[in-house]
Amino acid sequence: MHFSWELSGSGWATCRIWDGSTKHRDIVSYCTNALADLLKGVTGLYGLHGIQRFSFDLEPAEARWILRRRNSDVHITIRRFPDMSTSFDAPDGKGTLVWTSTRPRTSLAHAVLMAAEQVRRTHGEDGYLQKWQLHAFPTTELETLRHLHLAADDCTLQHSTNGSSRRKQELTQNRFLSAESAIGGGPVLRAAWRGVSSER
Repeated sequence: MHFSWELSGSGWATCRIWDGSTKHRDIVSYCTNALADLLKGVTGLYGLHGIQRFSFDLEPAEARWILRRRNSDVHITIRRFPDMSTSFDAPDGKGTLVWTSTRPRTSLAHAVLMAAEQVRRTHGEDGYLQKWQLHAFPTTELETLRHLHLAADDCTLQHSTNGSSRRKQELTQNRFLSAESAIGGGPVLRAAWRGVSSER
């Protein structure tokens, strides 16, 4: 699985996910603490509850991620709603299904962890805050996910950030980006991580 999170402008990030056969991209706004919500959502998969939800504000649309743990796998569903200001409490089924995949939890956690680490290496924590503006880099959430992933998953992928492994990560990222098809007011702060929630 490939995942990337790139700060693409002042208060914007480009989020890409690809499972090797299908891919999805969103341009995410800083109106929510989006990267922290993502990390917390994946971290929640290591707890007692098997369903995690969080949303990205696309201004105005909502991209809602629903993660369902199934033994050692995670079923990932992304649904799109036209207006986050009115859809945040709407049932999942009211949204349009835009992407779905089932992958091992270790693959999802590793991909998200590496993407967040790449953001910090690229911008630093101060640089991240300058570009994302409303929220600091989610260091605590990143380290929590790293701890749980390494402790609970039998991950055989590289976790070092030395020059060799960093080059491998950059080559993987370049292959991901080259395979992707082109997709042609003041902030309203929202809490977009739902954590444990009942089926809707």
